[in-house]
Amino acid sequence: MAVELKVPSMGESITEVFIGEWLKGEGEWAAQDEALVEIESDKATSEFPAPISGRITKVLKKSGESAAVGEVIGYMEEAEAPAAKPGKATPAAPAAKAAKPAAEPAKPAPAKAKGGDGPIVMPAARRELAARGLEAKEVTPTGPGGRLLKEDVLRHQPAAASLPAVGGAREEEVVPMSPLRRRIAERLVEAQQTAALLTTFNEIDMGEVIALRQEYKDAFQKKYDIKLGFMSFFVKAAVEALKAIPQVNAEIRGTDIVYHNYYDIGVAVGGGKGLVVPVIRNAERLSFAEIEQTIDDFGRRARENKLQVEELQGGTFTISNGGIYGSLLSTPIINPPQSGILGLHAIQERPVARNGQVVIRPMMYVALTYDHRIVDGREAVTFLKRIKEVIETPARMLLEV
Repeated sequence: MAVELKVPSMGESITEVFIGEWLKGEGEWAAQDEALVEIESDKATSEFPAPISGRITKVLKKSGESAAVGEVIGYMEEAEAPAAKPGKATPAAPAAKAAKPAAEPAKPAPAKAKGGDGPIVMPAARRELAARGLEAKEVTPTGPGGRLLKEDVLRHQPAAASLPAVGGAREEEVVPMSPLRRRIAERLVEAQQTAALLTTFNEIDMGEVIALRQEYKDAFQKKYDIKLGFMSFFVKAAVEALKAIPQVNAEIRGTDIVYHNYYDIGVAVGGGKGLVVPVIRNAERLSFAEIEQTIDDFGRRARENKLQVEELQGGTFTISNGGIYGSLLSTPIINPPQSGILGLHAIQERPVARNGQVVIRPMMYVALTYDHRIVDGREAVTFLKRIKEVIETPARMLLEV
C-alpha cells in the first residue's frame, strides 16, 4: 500500500517550502527515519525522514520546486531491504530498528571527487557536473557533511577567466529564489521601509582581549573543550551595554514601547543556505564557556542545515561579525522588530596616539545601526562607548562597573 510523503508543518507562519536535494531517488530503498529529502522554509532547512522502511515509488516534486505544507511530494511502499551483493558487507538499519536488521540496497552511492580529497558528490550533482563539464573541486558544497548537491552546481558561476570572449555566446541562468533568501529579502526591505535607521561608529583597541585570550586559551580549551573566541566577549559586553541603555533592547509594538528585561542575543552565522541568526536565550545568565559552546553548536548545525525554527525566532538584539570575512566597515541592518544591531569588523594593526606617542595597536571598527524612532543619538553613542569601555578593560565585566 502506498504511503504519502506529505510536507510537515514547519512553524506557525510557514505555508510554503522549497524542495531541496532528494537524498533518495525513485526506486531506492530507505530505512524508517532515514533522511529522504531536504525541505527548506523561509526560516530553516530540515531533513524529511522516511515514515516506513521501503522504496520510493514516485517523486512528485523535484529539487528546486515549491510545495505547500501538507502537500504530497512523493510516495513510498513498504518493502524489505534487498540482500547485499556477494562479497560486500551488509550495512545495518538504524539502531532504532535493531530488532529488524536490514541491508542497504545496491544503488548509486555518493562519490568522492577525483583525487579522493574533494567533497562527497551526490548522484544528481555528479550528473549535472558532467553535463556542464565541471570538476567537483570547482564548486562550493553546502550539503550536510560537506556533500555537493545538484543545486550547488546550478548556483555555480564560472570564473571570469572562463567566460566567453566578447562577441561569443552569451548565456543566462535562471534559478528560483529559495524561501529562505526570499524571506531575508523581505525582512531587509521591511526594515528599511518601517524603521528610521541610522548608524553610528566607534573603534576599539582589542589589545587587552587578545592578551587575555592568549594567556588563558589553552586552559580554557582543556577545561571546556572549546576555543575561547571573541564573540563571547562581545555578547557579554552587549548585555552590559543593553542594561545601561535599555532602549536598544526594546521594540515598538503599535503605539507602545516594549522594554525587555531579558537579553536574547541573535548571532549571525553563515549556513549552508545563507545567513541565519539563531538566538542565544537569556545570554545574561550564561558563562563565557556556555556562550562559546552555544555559538559553536549553532555554527555547526547551520552548516549542516539542522537548526530548528524556534532557534531562529525572537531575539531582542543582534550581533553580526563581518570581520570574519574581512570586512573593515559596514552599516548592518536591524532585524525587525528589534531596535539595534551591532556590527563587528576585521582587526587591523593601525597607528594610534597613546599618551602623546604614536603606537601600533590592534584596532576594530564597530557599528551600531539603530531605530531612531526609539533610540536617540545620545543613547546610541553611549551604547557603543560602553561596548568600547568593556572590551578595552575586560575586568569591567566581572566587576560590573
